[in-house]
Amino acid sequence: MDVMQQVTAVAVVMLLLGATLWWLRRRGVAVIALPRRAHARQMECLERMALGPQNALFLVRLGDTELLVASSPGGCSLVHTRPHLGREVAR
Repeated sequence: MDVMQQVTAVAVVMLLLGATLWWLRRRGVAVIALPRRAHARQMECLERMALGPQNALFLVRLGDTELLVASSPGGCSLVHTRPHLGREVAR
């Protein structure tokens, strides 16, 4: 009898979680996004250059734009942008 109560309690909790998720999705609060395929990625780190132990430059492709971003202990800053030319970056 003890096992049956535990199974029932787990089923009730799962049912309540499912109902809550359904309710939140209907209200637009919760969004379940399926993972995208690898070829549909919109953001990609093309290259990284270390300037020191805590400083680096990153070349990032975001859609059809390439961004040069500087990273330091104080934060990140955008250095330069240019259109993505569609060629591979030599590594």
